[in-house]
Amino acid sequence: MLSIFRASLARRAFLTAGLCAVAGLSGVAAPVMAQQPATQQITYLLPAPANLPAFAPLMLAEKKGYYAAEGLSVRWLTVQGGADVGKQLASGNGDLGGGLGDTPIVLRPNGVPIKGVALLGGRTLHQLVVRDDANIKSPADLKGKTITVLAYQDTGFYATLGLLASAGLTRNDARIQGAGPAGVWQQVATGKAEVMVGTPEWAQNIEDAGVKITMTSTDKYFPGMAQAILASDKTIAEKPEMIRKFVRATVKSVAEIMRDPAGAAKEYCAAVPAYKGKEAEIEKILTYYARNVYPGQQRLGAFDPARVTKLQDFYAQEKVIREKSKPEDLFTNQFVQ
Repeated sequence: MLSIFRASLARRAFLTAGLCAVAGLSGVAAPVMAQQPATQQITYLLPAPANLPAFAPLMLAEKKGYYAAEGLSVRWLTVQGGADVGKQLASGNGDLGGGLGDTPIVLRPNGVPIKGVALLGGRTLHQLVVRDDANIKSPADLKGKTITVLAYQDTGFYATLGLLASAGLTRNDARIQGAGPAGVWQQVATGKAEVMVGTPEWAQNIEDAGVKITMTSTDKYFPGMAQAILASDKTIAEKPEMIRKFVRATVKSVAEIMRDPAGAAKEYCAAVPAYKGKEAEIEKILTYYARNVYPGQQRLGAFDPARVTKLQDFYAQEKVIREKSKPEDLFTNQFVQ
């Protein structure tokens, strides 16, 4: 009996020790699990509809889980152009947004405290697109012509002013129409306008309508810039790690498009159902971006201070802006690795 009793005590001690060990492990595991970062919800303001191929780096980064891998959950909202993006960010109505690298140059003198935090390409986004039957060979020939842009609040409008200024013209020398994301190309396709200042995909839409056009990068005439990720001064000060994560994921996506635009086109068409069956068209557009918009940076995503200064000098000289800002108020490369 005594031996049985001793064996029972031994078993009970063994079970108790085992339970304590499990409890101890649970106590260790709980704090580790608690340290896992929660997904951070952010709002990104787009200057035009999200399904434009210009935003392919963003949409592909979303689809391929690059933002999620950084612990970010992105809500996409569309507003009325890049200038409106900047104003909304400054008002606290979004965390990050898209415009041109030009956008802070134009908005800062008006008391809108935003900066570029990444530049998606070393050349310019906007293209000068003209109907071949309009006989326009240079910006000087824009006098008296009808020019469509996305919106008067979009930086494409300011790019148009820059184009005109390069030929000694003002906005009064041409008819500039803020036509919206559909009208901006449809008016050129139907002959209601001779010229568009816009993105490569809108030019593709005009060609698809059977109209012969000539497309020229606007940086042939003045030093414009590519798309930029924008943030307010307040957000830069308060959420630097969030910005760094978003920039890192986006620049990774740009690099992949540059390496393989054909593969990116297939992935993009799979991600955006509206483009199913249009892989050839999207490949042409993304190849144009990969060859004519994204290249030209020593470090992908970084602003070139000399280019920013040159562009701001041009805008000031042509009175597109009333005063210049300090370069450090216009952009920062602190988030580009």
